[in-house]
Amino acid sequence: MADVITYRDAVAEGIAREMRRDTSVVCLGEDIGVAGGVFKTTTGLHEEFGPERVWDTPISEQAIVGAAMGAAMTGMRPVVEIMFSDFLACCWDYLANEIPKVRYMTGGQVTVPLVVRTANGGGLGFGAQHSQATENWTLTVPGLKIAAPATPADVIGMLAAAIRSDDPVVFFEHKGLLATKGPPPPPDHLVELGRAAVVREGGDVTLVALASMVPLALRAADVLAGEGIDAEVVDLRCLVPLDAATVLDSLRKTSRLLTVEENPYQGGWGATVVSIVADEGFGLLDAPVRRVAGECVPLPFADVLEEQVIPTVDKVVTEVRRLAAY
Repeated sequence: MADVITYRDAVAEGIAREMRRDTSVVCLGEDIGVAGGVFKTTTGLHEEFGPERVWDTPISEQAIVGAAMGAAMTGMRPVVEIMFSDFLACCWDYLANEIPKVRYMTGGQVTVPLVVRTANGGGLGFGAQHSQATENWTLTVPGLKIAAPATPADVIGMLAAAIRSDDPVVFFEHKGLLATKGPPPPPDHLVELGRAAVVREGGDVTLVALASMVPLALRAADVLAGEGIDAEVVDLRCLVPLDAATVLDSLRKTSRLLTVEENPYQGGWGATVVSIVADEGFGLLDAPVRRVAGECVPLPFADVLEEQVIPTVDKVVTEVRRLAAY
């Protein structure tokens, strides 16, 4: 393998590794076969594994996810692609009412080991219906695991864990990260779901981020370092399971918390993290907790307006300065 791999290619590589390892793994979605996916995240899979295991589907999210649910219940491990995470709304009954309930309602007799992959998030000027960060939608549904990798290596390692999971996983791939590059992981790379990573050590403030907000938080930390503020950056990686322990461990050092999330402020995942900290780590805090999140408006198409809505380095730096001065 090359010295670096793109996030985009890491998706195809991660799926291919699991398809080679386990013949029960199949892929289905719109244009994922010969075309290699609209974001080129399934390139090479159709050629290697053929139409028996890589299925091009009609444009029907309900049909795609419904078929995958049945396949998973009868012994396969489907990896579904929903082209944009906004379109999870089109198959929401399966995702919220059916798939996460089966194992519980059958007393553990039937599992639904499937992965729903989806291109998530804004910053690319795709407009209000193709730019949303929708992790918080799935966070409201007990029974779904939620993964959102920030690096190519984590894409591969977390896909392995997701595909091997006996419970359903929604796997968010950020559109703004697809072209980013990183070192390829070794063979058999596996990243346990629910294990956050401290991606920058620091002693003054904890920045907790997910997906594309991780490199943004790291850039903000570099700016803050020039001002004498030493920020620690935690990449949550997953929302379910949620690694609150790593966040609390960081706060024992820093005593200050800022969450950086692309979800709208109203109902975003940061609210859950903050509430856990208030419950379990209030005594660790020396300042109020802060959240930098998306604004509660539909995402604009124009880039200068979209920048007003989603988090930026400047917004993070401004909030951290306030925290440091408290």
